[in-house]
Amino acid sequence: MANHVSALKRARQDIKKRDKNRAQKSTMRTAIKRVHQAIEAGDQQLANEAMVKATSLLARAGRKGILHAKTASRSVSRLNARIKTIKA
Repeated sequence: MANHVSALKRARQDIKKRDKNRAQKSTMRTAIKRVHQAIEAGDQQLANEAMVKATSLLARAGRKGILHAKTASRSVSRLNARIKTIKA
């Protein structure tokens, strides 16, 4: 356990940050699952609506450092590619 005042403060801040990041990551994963479910159901419109939300959350996670920026970009790209297969 930390002994210095500054180390104690840093430990408190880390806990808060971890909880925020964990919540945002969970929300992002849920949005991605909704896109996958819409794709499996073959619903183009629902998939596009879910994709808008997922894209926003992925981009935000990339900006905030919750995910690497290129990981977020790659995920968006792969989801778009899967949505395009619904038409075919």
